[in-house]
Amino acid sequence: MKRLSHEKSGPLLLILAGAKGAVGSTVAVAVAALRKDCGRILPSLTTGGLFPEAGFSEDAAIAGWDSSPRSLPESIECHGVLEEKIWKPFREFLRGLPIRQSPEGGKPLQTQVETLTQDLLDFKNLNPGSPPVLINLLPACEPVHFPAAQNLEELIARTDSRACPDLAYTLAAVLCGIPVVNFTSNEVEIPAVLREAEKKGVAICGRDGKTGQTYLKVVLASALKARCLKVDGWYSLNILGNEDGKNLADPSRARGKLANKTEVLEAILGYSVGRSYAAPSHKVMIDYYPPRGDAKEAWDVIDFQGLFGLPMSLRLNLMARDSILAAPLILDLARWMSVLQASGRSGLIPELGFFFKKPLGPDPPLTFQDQLARLKELELSLRRET
Repeated sequence: MKRLSHEKSGPLLLILAGAKGAVGSTVAVAVAALRKDCGRILPSLTTGGLFPEAGFSEDAAIAGWDSSPRSLPESIECHGVLEEKIWKPFREFLRGLPIRQSPEGGKPLQTQVETLTQDLLDFKNLNPGSPPVLINLLPACEPVHFPAAQNLEELIARTDSRACPDLAYTLAAVLCGIPVVNFTSNEVEIPAVLREAEKKGVAICGRDGKTGQTYLKVVLASALKARCLKVDGWYSLNILGNEDGKNLADPSRARGKLANKTEVLEAILGYSVGRSYAAPSHKVMIDYYPPRGDAKEAWDVIDFQGLFGLPMSLRLNLMARDSILAAPLILDLARWMSVLQASGRSGLIPELGFFFKKPLGPDPPLTFQDQLARLKELELSLRRET
């Protein structure tokens, strides 16, 4: 990695794909609040005391795209995540943000990439000196089997743009040298993309932001493993009533997220839960329940065994605010990626596995203890370069 400068870089520029969604609009309000009073937001960030060179100053910026015809303030009001007293003082700032219309889904992938590339250049020109980071917040889509491709040209020519809209944004960012945070469950980290990212010195991290239930699942599974308590079964139910919940009511769209939420447990424990029954006993369900809105509820029933195989059980009921949990992680990841890109890191960043349901990269940390340790190691390595 190249040596970091002691001088502060410009204020961060967060570029959101899906800027008017519940999470994206909450991030925009958080950035608006940071511009006015950092002390109101920084205590909620795991990077609050880190990286003064990647500052959130009064000039921190937001840009992006969305398919919704509503204005950003109208979207915030519609989602109902934040009380009016929180976001209305920033109405004019939010109304003036450069949120562009998403490319038409039916257009060829090459055309979409060209449009998004020009948008990215425009966003950078509007914010000279600001390190940009692309944050992918698009809805979950059906799993995609991408064609084998040796390079981006071949990938673009052989891929249907409607299969995975996220790919166009990722490709445009990589071609512009902008680091990418994949907070969705959609796969964009395919070999041809990663090869180009390495070539252009672009850092990428993901996949699928770990906000509430899965975060606690990782903590509890790691604790049970550390005590040599055998997990015999784990039932997880999520009910949520926001747009994400409505989208995930489609089983084909939920498939990737359910796989990520399921596979994380076996990866931590090192065995298949339910093997003694000759059938899986780790179940994960997501149900769309409109009255909940963004206030997601999660239930976990955990059965485990101790000495002599004697059974014990644990119940966990989480009442969470989905976007309120997600927004600080996105701000954290933007800071990490800006600093890592400046240090010369490129390709997948496995050390950031703490933030994701499906950590990607070579030898990503899986248990909670390992994830915290790898984050600390990464921080120390970056400090040594300053």
